[in-house]
Amino acid sequence: MIKPLGPAAWLVIVATVPAAACGQQQSDPWTSVGRILKTENVSSTPYHRYNLPRTDMTLNVGGVDASVFGLGQWVGFSGEVDDATMMGDLVVSPAELGAVLSELSRQEVDVTAIHNHLAGASPEVVYVHFRAHGDAADLATRVDRAIALTSTPRPTPAPTSEPVQIDTTLVFRTLGQSGSASGTVARLAFQLVDEPVTVQGRPVDPALAHRTPITVQMVEADRAVASGDFAVRADVAVDVVNALARGGITATAMHSHLVEEQPQLRYIHFWADGSLLTVLEGLRSALDAAR
Repeated sequence: MIKPLGPAAWLVIVATVPAAACGQQQSDPWTSVGRILKTENVSSTPYHRYNLPRTDMTLNVGGVDASVFGLGQWVGFSGEVDDATMMGDLVVSPAELGAVLSELSRQEVDVTAIHNHLAGASPEVVYVHFRAHGDAADLATRVDRAIALTSTPRPTPAPTSEPVQIDTTLVFRTLGQSGSASGTVARLAFQLVDEPVTVQGRPVDPALAHRTPITVQMVEADRAVASGDFAVRADVAVDVVNALARGGITATAMHSHLVEEQPQLRYIHFWADGSLLTVLEGLRSALDAAR
């Protein structure tokens, strides 16, 4: 016969089991940030990134569906969850711009740039770069109030992977490093600024603010397009624009994304259209010029 537990034993169970259960239910604070933004954390090292693509739009450039290049809205964080640096890039329509800027101001989220990235894109979109410091959940709540004033679809569905239909061997070999690929699209990211970058004395993680993303897409068997932005020191920006031009690639914007950064940086957006090899060789020349 099993002897019943005495009162003291029941007290131990009541005291210890809920504590263990609570420990199991505690969530990663960065997951909590994702719940606020209604999207998943897609990068945990070296920073935390939350993608909010404007899938409610289809972007056209020169008769090509350029949505993969120009609608990548995102919010990123570096540092500790209770002392984080938040930066990102909002993609807004001209009709949304005024309300978004007003809300960012009310939420004390600093706007560091407002501009275009591509030339001749339809519909017209405006890119708003921002930054703030503080508790990550609080920062997410504040920027979320601005995002809620746009037509950004949420929650954001998880991206799907498709069979690769682009010559990644050629892409990665020509550009000098590997990346990722899905369907007809290959993506790479380069670090072209060697020294540390600071903003208001705080170090800025390269992944958050000054990496060079390049996306290449096959649109026909003998035609590729590419876009992205070269993040480079200001003193080599002209060389990069010239190298792009010599490679038959159009620089569509050159500007800053940050304010008060040291050293001073420039961001050079571009549009390439031609055979895959021609596009890649032009990009490689610009990468070499940036270095």
